[in-house]
Amino acid sequence: MVNSRSAAELLAKFRLVSDSFPETTQIKAFKARGGKVFGWLCAYVPEELIYAAGALPVRITGYQDETELAEGTAHLSSVSCSFSRSCLQMALKGEYKFLDGIIAGSTCDGARRLFDHWCRYVDTPFSQIISVPRKYNTSTAEFFYSEVISLKSNLEKYLAVNITDEALLNAIHIYNRSREILAKLYELRKRDDPPISGGETLEILNAAVRMSPTTFNDWAAELLAQLDKSTVKHHGRARIMVIGSVLNNVSFMESIEAQGALVVTDGLCNGIRYLSDPVIRQGNEPPLQAIARRYLTAFPCARMFPAKERFDRLVRLMQDYRIDGIISENIRYCVSNAHDLPMLQEKARTLGIPILELDIEYGTSCSGQIQTRVQAFLEMLEVKHPKPMAR
Repeated sequence: MVNSRSAAELLAKFRLVSDSFPETTQIKAFKARGGKVFGWLCAYVPEELIYAAGALPVRITGYQDETELAEGTAHLSSVSCSFSRSCLQMALKGEYKFLDGIIAGSTCDGARRLFDHWCRYVDTPFSQIISVPRKYNTSTAEFFYSEVISLKSNLEKYLAVNITDEALLNAIHIYNRSREILAKLYELRKRDDPPISGGETLEILNAAVRMSPTTFNDWAAELLAQLDKSTVKHHGRARIMVIGSVLNNVSFMESIEAQGALVVTDGLCNGIRYLSDPVIRQGNEPPLQAIARRYLTAFPCARMFPAKERFDRLVRLMQDYRIDGIISENIRYCVSNAHDLPMLQEKARTLGIPILELDIEYGTSCSGQIQTRVQAFLEMLEVKHPKPMAR
């Protein structure tokens, strides 16, 4: 852990927000002040719009750890991904009763069916799903913009507010600031011996979508300043990128690093994809149009077509972060990422970067079998990339 007292205290704050969800102090305090809380499902839902409406956006996730999902499976069946079943079970058990609304993106069958069952069996007052095109061009940009306009109109009606351009510009500023701070945090991980681990980074990312963005920015900026001058150095047997399905379980990341991996970056929707690409206005265009364009053109999901933009970005990450190996954690029945992997393997092979494939359930930690495979993978990487002898 970081040896600077203030940095350690800040990391503990982020950890508390991450571990206490959904019973976080920040959400409870916002509700106590009469605020509305909206859950969003999928990184294609624009947080800025929710925030500009005066509500608190909170990302919907499942249980932190692998859990028996009897209720979720009874509704969605065992051939649905355990992420969607975990989210639904939390909702069915009343653990999302604080939500005033749920907003989803139609990005995969799991997300779509989760939304359908949520609307039918969970008493959340507001619900809307926005259709997300699978490619970007002029017509799809116009279509997605119309979907976001529809969401704005429905939020205004439900909340009895007028979402002004001024409110949208303020939200853009706040969330761009979050992305800027997180991007600088990732820059620190490019160091030979970064001052922050992959597990600690994931705790910060979890907290980012579970609390007020202005408070998050204050905490994260202070932490960044402390880490930048920290003497802490995290070492590892190999520099690792983690890719695959949504990953919120900090213990999974920590268990990989406990084997000697140094996780320096990722390709996750709740990781580098979340913080990539600020909202940039073109001329005097409506702020909402700039928001819609950012969400459709940001670091692509595995579902998007063509795949070239996604692979080009991942290759740049491999090079920029000097990756020795990649660990792919794919939740069973996560079709998009599973179909994406063979093409990514080909790209990584041209760079001489091996990939370890782990087929897991959402929330799983490193079992003995997974630990053994990670150990063997790291040993192979050590042979492939021997470290200089200490003098």
